[in-house]
Amino acid sequence: MKNSLMKAFATVLGVGFLPAAPGTWATAVGIVIAYYSSANVVIYTVLLLVLLALGIVATGRVAKQMGQKDPGCLCIDEVVGIMIALWGLPLMWSIMICGFFLFRAFDMFKIYPINRLEGLHGGWGIMLDDCMAGVYTNILLRIALRCAGIF
Repeated sequence: MKNSLMKAFATVLGVGFLPAAPGTWATAVGIVIAYYSSANVVIYTVLLLVLLALGIVATGRVAKQMGQKDPGCLCIDEVVGIMIALWGLPLMWSIMICGFFLFRAFDMFKIYPINRLEGLHGGWGIMLDDCMAGVYTNILLRIALRCAGIF
């Protein structure tokens, strides 16, 4: 039972098993979670940290059970990454859409140090590369919003 719950969590309730673009779909799920929890920054932050901590444990264990370093079906890292990308920002549609595409680009191209974090052991490597992609996205969105006089 414990292994099934961990697998369900790590795959975002099975989103990771979708036949096409599971990481992209998980990012969309993360945007929905971010949107509905953004009314209270404390709740958002606590939820983000809980998902990160549980994600490190769950992805590490499930990956080990599957005998793979970073199985494609594990996508809780995308949920956490996009939540970091949107943390503390006004969640208007335009910002969420820009955040979505920026985050996916950073996640796919893995520029330094994202590529280094991916090499960490177990769940740490699975989760932290997406966290860094989220940080990069958040910084770029803040710069763009500041330049536009919005934030």
